[in-house]
Amino acid sequence: MMACAVARAVSRGDIEAFRASLRGQLILPGDADYDRARKLWNGSFDRRPALIARCAGAADVIQAVNFARASGLLTAVRGGGHSLSGQSVCDDGLVIDLSAMKGIRIDPVAKTAEAQPGVLLGELDRETQAFGLVTTLGTVSETGIAGLTLGGGLGRLARKFGLTCDNLRSVDIVTANGKFLHASAHENPDLFWAVRGGGGNFGVVTNFEYQLHSFDSNVLSGTVLFPFAEARKVLVALTEFAAAAPDEMYLNPIIAASPSGRVVGFEVCYCGPRAEGERLLAPLKKLGKPVVDQISVRTYLQVQSSYDGGVPAGRGYYFKSGFLPRVTAPMVDEIVDSFSEAPPSLTSLPLIHLGGAVAHVKPDATAFWNRGAHHDMAVWASWDNPADSTRMVADVRAFWRKLEHLSKGYYINTDTPDDERRLRETYGGNYERLVQIKTKYDPTNLFRLNANIRPRGAA
Repeated sequence: MMACAVARAVSRGDIEAFRASLRGQLILPGDADYDRARKLWNGSFDRRPALIARCAGAADVIQAVNFARASGLLTAVRGGGHSLSGQSVCDDGLVIDLSAMKGIRIDPVAKTAEAQPGVLLGELDRETQAFGLVTTLGTVSETGIAGLTLGGGLGRLARKFGLTCDNLRSVDIVTANGKFLHASAHENPDLFWAVRGGGGNFGVVTNFEYQLHSFDSNVLSGTVLFPFAEARKVLVALTEFAAAAPDEMYLNPIIAASPSGRVVGFEVCYCGPRAEGERLLAPLKKLGKPVVDQISVRTYLQVQSSYDGGVPAGRGYYFKSGFLPRVTAPMVDEIVDSFSEAPPSLTSLPLIHLGGAVAHVKPDATAFWNRGAHHDMAVWASWDNPADSTRMVADVRAFWRKLEHLSKGYYINTDTPDDERRLRETYGGNYERLVQIKTKYDPTNLFRLNANIRPRGAA
């Protein structure tokens, strides 16, 4: 059975010719693998594409991009399939599925890694750590490297080593006209600049090359939580500490729901000398009487998978986020007052720690503009029953409207793009340059299921 949208747009012969051109699979509705292939980690999206091209390599990606352009089908690009915003699968269109492309190669002498776009964070972390090396990746091991990198790449080591995109040395990319290009500081440098934070606007990346760093596998990590009644005092102290912390210290203040009620505290990952880390954290543990104190020495791989159990695949998730300048006491008052009145559906509000090496890079050095932000404030909910989706999304949006004025721009890997003003704030002084590059490499906006930068002349 073929979706009617495709029947109108593409002939059966064209579809079969497309299938024959692929080394990988072309999956259609009714095929045995269809339901599994269309599912995302984020279970709040239940979309039914007309075609899923599961690519086996760059040649398949070229064929898929050419088919997408010729057919005029709405096109989504799927890497690891985490997809908080749901845009890596679409209804009635074509999904270019990169999840089978999982090659990894480590060069321990040059301290580089090459990885294909289907690789997950945990898979790359395991390979790099086998050589005592690391690069900045995200905080949930089942996330794909592709979307993370293209959107900037926040993570536990960003303050020490920079964003994921700051550690990107080169990419291979298939652009909207079906050309296979290599982009680096010396080859197609405009495109290389744009993919470091500009999202999936400019093509389909088939290979990422990362700079790696020598790294001790043991870190000081864990969570300390206090009663919510201490929220104002605790958050003021934590945000003041975070603003002056050394680059080795990643400390997220957090308000969260727990089985026993709301709590406030912090999550930490310190990659410096253990004794110094314990000295720095000692005053923070005395901000109140902890209800949880789980800080200990752990391996980096253990820390990188520590969130996984709390965010299983298939649940529904919805996030809103925004970058904050240095947090003040009045801002803390607003955050605490709002969370005090929040519906029980809200899971947590972390103030993700930025600064450090992230801020050492000039805003116009890559497409990622918000280098001066101190925190990324996020709010999110999760649920099991699909019938709850509309209510949960509405709860998060209503809560976010109370606090959005504190922020400027947002992290495109966690939030859902919903208005042009926020997108322009996100890219700031880089926006017009991104429009020029988008117009050059994707003038018809083929790749638009993203935080979309519209080319000039596009509707």
